[in-house]
Amino acid sequence: MKNIGELMKQAHSMQAKMTEAQNELSQHHETGNSGGGLVAITLNGKGEMTSIKIDPSIVKEDEIDIMEDLIIAAYNDAKKKTDSYASTKMGGVTNSLSIPNLFN
Repeated sequence: MKNIGELMKQAHSMQAKMTEAQNELSQHHETGNSGGGLVAITLNGKGEMTSIKIDPSIVKEDEIDIMEDLIIAAYNDAKKKTDSYASTKMGGVTNSLSIPNLFN
């Protein structure tokens, strides 16, 4: 192992980049919509729901099941967007690491 010092530098650099990416993810928000904007759900980059907006026009006692379906669809839309963003962000961190073949 002739480049252990370089490997340690890369590991430290990757750790710093990972921490930075995780902090950025927690600050990033994506909003998913359903029902033509009648329901909107916002998630942070970790997939945690941070807000929900429901248009008052859809709040009818006999149509609760419709509203529930719209909320699920909006959440799934927002989650898909945050997962895509997180994958791109974290992939950039791990792709920058070049690990030498230690077994040659």
